[in-house]
Amino acid sequence: MNTKKGLRWLVISLVAAATIINYIDRSALAVMWPGIAAELGLDKRDYANIITIFLVGYAVGQTLFGKIFDAFGTRIGFLLSIAVWSVSIGLHFVARTALSFALFRALLGVGEAGNWPGATKAIAEWFPVRERAFGQGIFGAGASVGSIIAPPLVAFLYAFVGWKSTFILIGALGFVWIVPWLIVYKSGPDRHPWITDEERHYILAGQGPVRVEAQEYVPTLGQLLRHRQSWGVIAARFFIDPVWWLFVGWLPLYLNEKFGFDVKQIGLFGWVPYVGAGIGALLGGWFCGRLLARGWPVDRARKCVIALGLVVMFPALLLTAVADTPLFAVLSIAVILFGFQAAITNIQTLPSDFFSGRTVGSLAGISGTAAVLGVIVCMQLVPVLTAGGNYTPFFVLGAALVPLVFLSIWLGGRVERVRRATAATPARLHPTL
Repeated sequence: MNTKKGLRWLVISLVAAATIINYIDRSALAVMWPGIAAELGLDKRDYANIITIFLVGYAVGQTLFGKIFDAFGTRIGFLLSIAVWSVSIGLHFVARTALSFALFRALLGVGEAGNWPGATKAIAEWFPVRERAFGQGIFGAGASVGSIIAPPLVAFLYAFVGWKSTFILIGALGFVWIVPWLIVYKSGPDRHPWITDEERHYILAGQGPVRVEAQEYVPTLGQLLRHRQSWGVIAARFFIDPVWWLFVGWLPLYLNEKFGFDVKQIGLFGWVPYVGAGIGALLGGWFCGRLLARGWPVDRARKCVIALGLVVMFPALLLTAVADTPLFAVLSIAVILFGFQAAITNIQTLPSDFFSGRTVGSLAGISGTAAVLGVIVCMQLVPVLTAGGNYTPFFVLGAALVPLVFLSIWLGGRVERVRRATAATPARLHPTL
């Protein structure tokens, strides 16, 4: 039997690759929209409605796939998720009306949403506590890399084969990814035939106290929502995710209205902020791991890095509100997204800090749904806030969300394993992780 050293890093690399594909598929419609709209007679209002329907599907998919991952496991969960979103992006080939685009986009949202609870669950299974934030950072960097390469890649394909064939080609990427995934991800680290005994022991020993299966706390949905730790994660995602989506959805329009950028200029400079995001994802995870290695408690290390990320975001958002040159604006947004990724990388590890593997996907999915609801609310506010091309309220809105994220994490209690409540013992946190 062949064993492989560092198998966990191969697993997280595949998850990051899936995330890159996720963002290529997600960005394709926006990149090609001017050509599609001109050919089919669609307008900006149609685009806004299509995006809203996508977000509704995305919200549903977060909770749905969270349960699927917990019920069927990480291997099958990822297979279903990427198959659904790859088929749906390919079906854009036959779309001819705003309604047909919206229907395929809703299906895309449902499938793509599975990538996030799936990644959280894979990291919980394959990484010890001290490395989870860094694993989450590698996964988060995949979103940034996808955002960097999607515009030039999609624009290149569009120029040579047109928008219909482009949707088919990028849809095929997901099915290519499935092959190595099924080969590599045979099971979790406890039973995987390729893993070395040394790595298996390192992973499992670093995940906290050995659990007795019969005594493992696997709460029902109702029980899960009775813990303040769950609501801390849910609220934090509700408030922080809109900051990312404000730029994913509106950065091109901001550069156009504020500085008169055309499509070519947006393509040349619009990727720069995501470089900051990628660095923030990796450093946020790495730094938390270093603090844990130095003996910091999980509670202190997670909250410290989250707070540092939020501290970076807040002044950068306010500075961008008064940016008077495109270079200053783009670099300031890079700082914002750096802080965002440093914080979100650690926030997304919290479900695995609080609960066991059979609950992680559910909480990650529910908090992801809450995140999308927050995004929808903010997206509806943006057209009103930016009336007349004034984007100052846009950045003030983002800054106002930052302290609410910190408050959510603080009120969520200590970052420790949640234990089962008994008749004699009220629901409280396990004293060790």
